[in-house]
Amino acid sequence: MARDLARLAYGAAQGLRVSWYYAQKMAAAARAVPASVPDERRADLPDRAQILRDLRRLLERDWRNIAAGHYRFPADLVPNPLAAWRRSRRFFADLVKVEARRLANDNNEIVRSGVVGGAPPGRYPPYYLQNFHFQTDGYLSRDSAELYDHQVEVLFGGGADAMRRQALVPLRQELARCGARNAKLLDIGCGTGRFLREVKSNYPKLAVTALDLSPFYLAEAARLLAPWSRCEFIEAAAEAVPCPDASFDIVTAIYLFHELPPRRRRAVAGEIARLLKPGGLLIFLDSLQQGDTPAYDGLLDRFPREFHEPYYASYVRTDLAALFGAAGLVIEGSEPVYFSKLATFRRNA
Repeated sequence: MARDLARLAYGAAQGLRVSWYYAQKMAAAARAVPASVPDERRADLPDRAQILRDLRRLLERDWRNIAAGHYRFPADLVPNPLAAWRRSRRFFADLVKVEARRLANDNNEIVRSGVVGGAPPGRYPPYYLQNFHFQTDGYLSRDSAELYDHQVEVLFGGGADAMRRQALVPLRQELARCGARNAKLLDIGCGTGRFLREVKSNYPKLAVTALDLSPFYLAEAARLLAPWSRCEFIEAAAEAVPCPDASFDIVTAIYLFHELPPRRRRAVAGEIARLLKPGGLLIFLDSLQQGDTPAYDGLLDRFPREFHEPYYASYVRTDLAALFGAAGLVIEGSEPVYFSKLATFRRNA
């Protein structure tokens, strides 16, 4: 009976959540000037019905994992209505500026605006100083950090948190092996800490380190993780982590690698291998790649042009097994999860 009630609660909450975010996704698309797509390429794009079917499959998988005890029932499937309304208003107010940058293909407003004017020379690598996704201030303002998670949920129609939670399954398996009380986890490129909040909700005694190059996103992560102890925060680039060799049992990389240039991608793979203890595990969650879900290949081709993802086209064609293998990490498994790819890699013992 309790399980049936929990499933009903989950279904009702996700129904409200998807309706809320998907309606905003449709409203945002209606306001945008549509990108031209040659007639011969339209057949390569999935229709809305398929995307919604695949989103439903993701949520069914999410529920099965909850029911199986792989992770807890999420505490905020339905956000506070007033806070959600305020974030939505801010999202649509900012969308006007985002759309203007997209139409003008203006991706370096962040440099002209003076947002980074107070930073010492060389503080941020050149590849980082641009308006990823055409978002206001790139990753370098408090406003950007506060809006980011809402923007991502709208993009994925309410499925972003559920995709992130899939990385909790290999985490649970690994912690069963090495023990949560004594293990150390690094979330490299942690962003606003959305994934780490799920981690700490399930493993409050696990020692976690949140690393990000943006002080504003790191501050948002610290706010989200404030209820828990054993949390460390490091402001640094993923390719130059100020921690000793073999510091961590587990490293998680959540939606990081598609935003790195190829050379930096290789450097970060090497850094992860350096930071992991012998036998340690990398849990990797990022965008789908070409061929993972063939029906979405056309969409992956369009995405970097419409959302200014300058390194995405090379990412979706990168051989991840070879990339991490060159650094000494051996692939253990890989699978598509809606618009994401979940993979695990083990450092040689």
